Amino acid sequence: QVQLVESGGGLVQAGGSLRLSCAAAASGRSFNNLAMGWFRQAPGKEREFVAAIVRTGRNINYTDSVKGRFTASRDNAKNTVYLQMNSLKPEDTAVYYCAADSSEMSVTTTPKYWGRGTQVTVSS
Repeated sequence: QVQLVESGGGLVQAGGSLRLSCAAAASGRSFNNLAMGWFRQAPGKEREFVAAIVRTGRNINYTDSVKGRFTASRDNAKNTVYLQMNSLKPEDTAVYYCAADSSEMSVTTTPKYWGRGTQVTVSS
């Protein structure tokens, strides 16, 4: 079982920055063996993939709309993954979810484990 807890959301003006954190508690498995992902869901829209980071942290994938603005990273010593969000836009407003899966492919589409989410609101 893997439990994920997001933090760091809030209200920010357009052009501002936020850093989301996701702390993982994994019983019976090592955090190092998990691929981690970030998703978001805006009001009235489906949940969408934002970023995924492999076990070593060396390979990171982003959805096109956040490339150059968002940076995902992980600290395996702290069992934590981060999403640094810069140059935020009103259209980035959403609930952001942390996700995890043992499969580096599945974490970008249908991850097995999900956090409860943290709200990010970007005002214009």
